[in-house]
Amino acid sequence: MKRREVGILGEKIAGDFLRKRDYHILETNYRCPEGEIDIVARDKDCLVFVEVRSKTSAEFGSPEESITRGKIQRLVAAAARYRQGHQNLPSSYRIDIVAVEMDHKGKPSRIELIENAVDES
Repeated sequence: MKRREVGILGEKIAGDFLRKRDYHILETNYRCPEGEIDIVARDKDCLVFVEVRSKTSAEFGSPEESITRGKIQRLVAAAARYRQGHQNLPSSYRIDIVAVEMDHKGKPSRIELIENAVDES
């Protein structure tokens, strides 16, 4: 599988995974000048911005280890932009990561939700 295909499939797998946990998906692939948010969802009374990281090999570390400081800064800025541009959102929010590991055929071998993965300080 090509890198882009892995990413698209990983986002689909993550969305299904979150729906099974009663998350309500509000939007996918939100883009703004500050960056992109893979999934915007509600978990009860909390707005959740989800970064999906997908890999088919552990050769260069786990999916969640691939998030750089720059990516975190873009996520925080994009989340702030989303909140400014949308009304009737929950006042509480967090940024989560869904790590997806799969084999070369696209079958998931590990899906892990890391809540409050990004500390904004």
